[in-house]
Amino acid sequence: MQRILTLLTAALLAWPLQSSLAASPLYEPAENPIGADSWWWDESWWEDGQLPPVSNHTLRSTWIEYQNGDTTVPAMVVRPDDNRKYPAVLYQHGRRGLDDLVQRQVRRIAARGFVVLAPDAYSARFIEKMPIEHDYETETDTAKGVEVLLARDDISSDKACFASHTRGGYLTLKAATTHGMQHKGIACYVSWYPHMQDPNAPEAMQVYRYAIEADQLEIPVLVFFGDQEQYQRRRAIETAIRSLQSEGRDATMVVYPGVGRGFDFRPPHVRSFADDLAARDAVQRAAAFIERHLSPPGD
Repeated sequence: MQRILTLLTAALLAWPLQSSLAASPLYEPAENPIGADSWWWDESWWEDGQLPPVSNHTLRSTWIEYQNGDTTVPAMVVRPDDNRKYPAVLYQHGRRGLDDLVQRQVRRIAARGFVVLAPDAYSARFIEKMPIEHDYETETDTAKGVEVLLARDDISSDKACFASHTRGGYLTLKAATTHGMQHKGIACYVSWYPHMQDPNAPEAMQVYRYAIEADQLEIPVLVFFGDQEQYQRRRAIETAIRSLQSEGRDATMVVYPGVGRGFDFRPPHVRSFADDLAARDAVQRAAAFIERHLSPPGD
């Protein structure tokens, strides 16, 4: 009983302080983000129960090679299995390389209705899977892949979008900025839990800074990660995106509650329902984002 009285007394004593804070001009309660002004709000779903249509295509895959100077770069090309033209996407793998799990992600994007070219930069340069150090020449393989993709006769767009995950996010960042592809055919940047720092940078830079090239992005940006992402990775992503937003750039990050790292690639024996929800939602949001930025004006 004494404990209950103590708690009640503490609550009553705190009430005037809370009221005075709410009335103070220094206190600004957080605005509810939903409604017409929210980027994720869907009025047709809320009012009329309508879900957006999902684009599903059967696929065909081929392997090609292209030259980047003296280096021959193998690349996987996945597209809908028909004779129509589709918008162009360049997908860059991360530290895993272009293995079976990553190839599934390439197919997931292509199945939404895109021609996706995925360079295998590690095989091209005889780099073992899961490297620690970053080879800066791989960035040029990514940039060259854009030229190869846009030269294809089965694409419907005159530009392409970058899609990537983990360290591939850094490769596409550098390809877009340092190697100038955001001015030479790249219309947007999408990445799943990207490494937004030079992998060769010192430890303090990995934890407390993001790659300065991120501030040079002029194209629209969309990134995805779980709220249980590794601290040093999440911090760099968040600070980079907020820096872009503070400059008025088109930059959005989607954070999935209860979801950790690599939710697109976690195998069935450890995969959770939350992982699957995040993976499906992210690929559909990415497809809509890419389609929007590759569609001709007025479409």
